Amino acid sequence: MSQTSKIADPLTLYGEHFTSRFLLGTALYDSPQLMRDAIVSSRCDIVTLGLRRQNPAQGDGDSIWQYIRDSGCKLLPNTAGCKTAKEAINLALMSREMFDTPWIKLEVVGDDYNLQPDSFALIEAAAELISQGFKVLPYCTEDLIVCQRLLDVGCQVLMPWGSPIGTGQGLLNRYHLNALRQRFDAPLIVDAGLGAPSQATEAMEMGFDGILLNTAVAKAGNPPLMAQAFANAIDAGRDAFNAGLMQKRQTASPSTPTIGQPFWHQQK
Repeated sequence: MSQTSKIADPLTLYGEHFTSRFLLGTALYDSPQLMRDAIVSSRCDIVTLGLRRQNPAQGDGDSIWQYIRDSGCKLLPNTAGCKTAKEAINLALMSREMFDTPWIKLEVVGDDYNLQPDSFALIEAAAELISQGFKVLPYCTEDLIVCQRLLDVGCQVLMPWGSPIGTGQGLLNRYHLNALRQRFDAPLIVDAGLGAPSQATEAMEMGFDGILLNTAVAKAGNPPLMAQAFANAIDAGRDAFNAGLMQKRQTASPSTPTIGQPFWHQQK
């Protein structure tokens, strides 16, 4: 996808426009330099940052925080690690004060084994944060009713998982993900569980608006190259969706017509 095409087909979240549909996490890299190179290669406009991992007020992770500030990317703080609505709300309030942004990736984990979101606490926290002026991007499951409730309380973006965080399993529940895309006009970003660029392409071909991931890039053998691969895959998937995929068929259909072929190739 050319830069001109990206500008003509922006990702719009809470009224702001972004040329890239790739959101990249900043955790798990072996070094700040690898993280920096991956961000550049990804061509992303938005990066996420866990307040519990890097706290600029206390000087934690200074090199990481400094580069994120200088990268020109929009910062999307997250509430990773929170297990209750109250904890997530308090961390979001701290994040707004420290980073001077109302944007928040809202995570409330309900299970330590598969890191599945606690849907009840998530909706509670989202409602409170939106009432306080936050722009909430909730990390949720692909449950249609949960997603509807999140929209009802004011979320303008949904971020359903493809599969549990860090597994690399890809899109485990295509039926429900497709149902979300068909049902809701709100921006939908697949968040978590992707391990290969081809999986990102598949999600974009389904009509999802963006991809957020971390582990697949950070733990690759060559993170910058993998970030570039994902960026290209996301662009390819978006182009395919915009172009319109052909309808699947149960039987074969010749791609070359028989008219104009030599008579001995034509059916009798």
